[in-house]
Amino acid sequence: MKKKVPEITTDLRRDIIQVPSVIRECSGIRIFGRRIKSICYSTDIAVIRNIDADAVIAVYPFTPHPTIIKSIVEGADLPVFSGVGGGLTQGNRSVVMSIFAEANGSIGVVVNAPTGKETIREIAKVVDVPIIGTITSEYTDVKEKIDAGTKILNVSGGRHTAAIVRKIREDYPDFPIIATGGPTDESILETIQAGANAITYTPPTNGELFSKKMEKYRQKEKEISEQELVGE
Repeated sequence: MKKKVPEITTDLRRDIIQVPSVIRECSGIRIFGRRIKSICYSTDIAVIRNIDADAVIAVYPFTPHPTIIKSIVEGADLPVFSGVGGGLTQGNRSVVMSIFAEANGSIGVVVNAPTGKETIREIAKVVDVPIIGTITSEYTDVKEKIDAGTKILNVSGGRHTAAIVRKIREDYPDFPIIATGGPTDESILETIQAGANAITYTPPTNGELFSKKMEKYRQKEKEISEQELVGE
């Protein structure tokens, strides 16, 4: 029998972004006692503060910076996985960024796909939070990343994501896997069935959300105007 979950909200929070309910079908990953299934992929603190995801993965296409990590972790009311580089930003800088991320409250550190095993090993020596290694291709050497100290794999392979997850799951039946779910319930479910334990979800942008809200405002103003004309 499915249990009914009481829900409490307020008028000021009714516009919260809800992640696709199908994500609840995955097993989740328990990190420091907290079970995480849905992960918001965003660095927008306004979005992060208004989404019902279980955690945030804050990675971005720029050199990682302490100010960005600190701002997101302090502003978020969710656990944060912080990006620490590994592509252009390797070696000592990624290590230092990892130390900073953990010290400021990040629940994990995310290294980019090109991150070498030496950098991962050095990070693993100095942080107690899990290292999340990004996988973008079927050609990535997964074993090398795991042997170096990666504790969770983050699969982001575009339309090939489910296939990559399936292949990893064949070789590593119990290893924790986060993966992008894609734009539809069907693609999310396919990724879960392939073996993903948690799903990253890309929320709509501020511009997209504002566009919908502005349309409601315009419609409301139109209705008020029409009522006033009838009253005359």
